[in-house]
Amino acid sequence: MKKVIFTALMSLFLCTTIDAQILRTDELEDYAKEKYGEKWVDAAENLGQQLQLDKNNGITYVQIIPAEGKTKDELYVLLNYWFTATFNDANSVIKLNDKELGTIIAQGYVADIAQHAGGTNSYNVNIRPVIKCDIKDGRVRVTYTIPFYSVNVAVGGGWIGALGGTIPTRSDENWTLDTCFPFVKKDSHKKTSSKALVMAHAYSNVVMDKIEECIKNGLTGNEDDNW
Repeated sequence: MKKVIFTALMSLFLCTTIDAQILRTDELEDYAKEKYGEKWVDAAENLGQQLQLDKNNGITYVQIIPAEGKTKDELYVLLNYWFTATFNDANSVIKLNDKELGTIIAQGYVADIAQHAGGTNSYNVNIRPVIKCDIKDGRVRVTYTIPFYSVNVAVGGGWIGALGGTIPTRSDENWTLDTCFPFVKKDSHKKTSSKALVMAHAYSNVVMDKIEECIKNGLTGNEDDNW
């Protein structure tokens, strides 16, 4: 009975809930491997030489996307359509939507980007990126921020606990990036932190590409006046 409960609990922890409008977790992992290689520690170390933590010890990416010929109102309608279709569940939500200000802010959710089964506990890493669009005539500024890693810990869920028949309990933690590899060299979860960074960085590329595609071609490709 204990084994059944343990298996059910771990299945809950490992459930993948990334929004299908952007990319499933397995697809994101394939994309990250293709782009950065399958050696997570090496890839994270290389990225660490390019990235700097912001003042809040997160990672922030900024990209200005030109949209020649499109007004602020036109761009707002396109992006509001994309954000509404993409961030529409309990985990991925729109935090601010202000047409007059020309700002849309959403919090995404990508589950299970990295896992680690230690001796005592097991860990499941998720990210909750904040995506902000500032809209003006002819251009959009996209700001993508990873403030921390959101970690589900199965206390007693490591291999020692499994052998002893321990029923794990759940504890949620936030790992700030300044405590994780490659931003610190000594990290007891080095491999897990490495994969988390590479996956989070890969997701930023996907989000930026999706927003740029929406700005240039619309969400469905048929948002024009020819109807």
